[in-house]
Amino acid sequence: MTLCDTGPLVALVDHDDPHHARCVAALQTLPAQPLLTTWPCLTEAMYLLWRAGGLPAQDELWEYLADGLVVLYIPGTTEWERMRTLMQQYHDAPMDLADASLVTAAERFQLRRIFTLDRHFYAYRIDGQHPFDVVP
Repeated sequence: MTLCDTGPLVALVDHDDPHHARCVAALQTLPAQPLLTTWPCLTEAMYLLWRAGGLPAQDELWEYLADGLVVLYIPGTTEWERMRTLMQQYHDAPMDLADASLVTAAERFQLRRIFTLDRHFYAYRIDGQHPFDVVP
């Protein structure tokens, strides 16, 4: 499974996004498994898609969930505290809630590959030590 950040979710749906072609090409290189995203990333993507294309763009993202292309992970109670700790640790980046939720999910599921346009993931570490394999 591959973690998926907000940027690719938006770029895959929004054909006018400057990263659309790059993300479509990258998606084709990933294993044929669902993308795993988190509530904060989905919320952020829905907001950006509303601005980019309104309800039709948001509905396309809903279809990704309905079709199983994207799976939504809801962090547990103990993971919220881990997100807070990560945001404090990487405050100089700064790390936002969506990024913290992805790092926490990576730790929870022992995943290293992340589909993101955010260069901060080159600096973030899983369990404080392991780098991410960033796609594209």
